[in-house]
Amino acid sequence: MKVLLISVHHPELVRGGAQQVCYELFKSLKSRDGINPVLLAAVDPSFQSLYKSGARITGFDGREGEFLFLSRDYDYQWHKVSNSALVKSFAEFLELLQPEVIHFHHFLLLGVDLLTLARRVLPNVRIVLTFHDFISICEANGHMLRKVDNSLCSRASPVRCHQCFPDLSPESFFVREMWFKKHLSVVDAFTVPSSFMIQHYVSWGLDPTKISHITNGQPDYSNGRVRLSKRVKRNRFGFFGQLVDNKGVWLLLQAVQRLRAQGFKDFVVELNGGNLHYASEARRAEIEAFLINENELPVGERIVFFNGSYSVDQLAQRMARVDWCIVPSVWWEVFGLVISEAWMFKRPVIASNVGGLAERISHEKDGLLFDVADASSLADTIRRACTEKGLWERLVKGIRAPPTEDIMVDSFLPIYRNEPARKDSRSLAVGRAT
Repeated sequence: MKVLLISVHHPELVRGGAQQVCYELFKSLKSRDGINPVLLAAVDPSFQSLYKSGARITGFDGREGEFLFLSRDYDYQWHKVSNSALVKSFAEFLELLQPEVIHFHHFLLLGVDLLTLARRVLPNVRIVLTFHDFISICEANGHMLRKVDNSLCSRASPVRCHQCFPDLSPESFFVREMWFKKHLSVVDAFTVPSSFMIQHYVSWGLDPTKISHITNGQPDYSNGRVRLSKRVKRNRFGFFGQLVDNKGVWLLLQAVQRLRAQGFKDFVVELNGGNLHYASEARRAEIEAFLINENELPVGERIVFFNGSYSVDQLAQRMARVDWCIVPSVWWEVFGLVISEAWMFKRPVIASNVGGLAERISHEKDGLLFDVADASSLADTIRRACTEKGLWERLVKGIRAPPTEDIMVDSFLPIYRNEPARKDSRSLAVGRAT
């Protein structure tokens, strides 16, 4: 079975959960008998050195089965590529490859209309689409955050969306929904990494019998060698992820400011991540100003340290420096790969009480939840984590092994073959919508 996996970005070019999961799936499928996976990862023109003259789809770094889709002229409102030559190249790529399954892990930088094109070029191909956000439903980058007050949005409608984007008429959002549903109609099976997402998409109008919950899986980056320090104080916190608005690093910095103003300074926060250039101008300026001010303090008075971006082979070293991982996302975080990574190293997670984070973390058993987008609630939780005797040890004992890449592959293969989804009581990897 030839399986074409389509990703937004390659994880070695841009860090991110969707592309990391897609790449782990690609690597794991290569080890399965009878499966021939191929990866097509979209890149944007910011990687100008990859854009050779006349190139549209190219190989990646001489690796077998890995290709780049050199996106250009992308329309972020309608999510389509306006460059007809690039669209033609995609069709030719499908004709040459002749996959039996096309698994889209996103259509960003490619276009939602390429779903319909794939069906037209290969009428019998099985098309699978994994939703890693709500971009089909929500114009606001798929985050379902209301621009009017930054509150979580539970549903989309022409009027509600117009309130977030006053320059766009309610009618344009009605047409947008028709546009997306037209192209999504050719998909044979949808999957989501967290079960709470199912209701969002069913309420929006997708067929519930087509949607399955399949967890994200990863290799154990600890290799079974977990280093638990014998520090008396458990007051070192780590943020791991992208420094973009919805990931909430700015909220963590606000919590630090609150604690410092209250005279509580006996803790350390280490920031590990990149992609700050993808943050909004206001949030980027806020984060940069905080870090500049922090760096001007004497070392003994500093609380926040910025370590920069990282790769998975650096996780062990960076996790060893902290006791807790903080995931302060302010949107409907759909899974939170960093939770899995923290659990690999037996680090309890402090996270927003929303979406996939609340679904995965058992409050007071293997981690702590705080009120989403509430810097005061996060500050109180950090203080508690630093001061409550025995809390860290109790939560560490409650941590269970995160889902592996093999569990993820075993769950996707029946989807590819159009077989009944397999239940796995150990991982709750698959759940069919009802």
